[in-house]
Amino acid sequence: MTTRRLDYMTIFIFGTLALLIFFSFATWQSALVLRQIAITTNLLLLPGENILRLGMILVCVVLARVSGLSPDQFGWSADQIGSMALLGLAIGIVIALILPLLTRWAVARFGKQVYSPIVVLAILPRNRAEWFWVPLALAPAVLIEEVLFRSLLLGGFASFAPPLFLAVVWSVLFGAMHVPQGALGIVVAAALGLVLSILFLATASIIAPFVAHYGINLVQLIWAARDKSLLEWDRGSSSRS
Repeated sequence: MTTRRLDYMTIFIFGTLALLIFFSFATWQSALVLRQIAITTNLLLLPGENILRLGMILVCVVLARVSGLSPDQFGWSADQIGSMALLGLAIGIVIALILPLLTRWAVARFGKQVYSPIVVLAILPRNRAEWFWVPLALAPAVLIEEVLFRSLLLGGFASFAPPLFLAVVWSVLFGAMHVPQGALGIVVAAALGLVLSILFLATASIIAPFVAHYGINLVQLIWAARDKSLLEWDRGSSSRS
């Protein structure tokens, strides 16, 4: 490997890790704000937040290009887009339908403190207009997570460590970033991160995990809007923690 190639890979590695640290810090700060301040505007519709997400997606693309690795290694292949999307949609819907049942069981078994709907409340559409804009804004919010955790940290870093080992490590970190949603949120997010990572490795495409991730989040919002009990379990305990 030439010196110039090593320099580019160094930029890719440290740039990706720096972006991960920034993303984790921003997520943590958002969690603190949600716990301390009543948000009156939908979190997904804040202009600054959307500009930041689009900027981070652009940084991910630049880092991937700088690495010199093949786009296929990042799952950016145009092959079988339709079948990959259908696979991701099917997996996402199945998981999304299971999650409310799992949540009800966990709350009944361990108590209301095991789950907090604080994040769902912050992004749940409040009117018809938001039901149009929120699903659109949800796409870049999901895409930045998938491009960072699946394309760069899993696909790109697979050149330096076993993919399954990376899948576990990044999934645990992904779960830890969901602290605001309580213990159940952490466990479920980590498990979902692992499923999405395995889906990425199995398909060699970012399309399937992106569509699955998007479908899970969108169905979760629709389900929460139809069943308000999912939003009331931990409302009091969230404000006290």
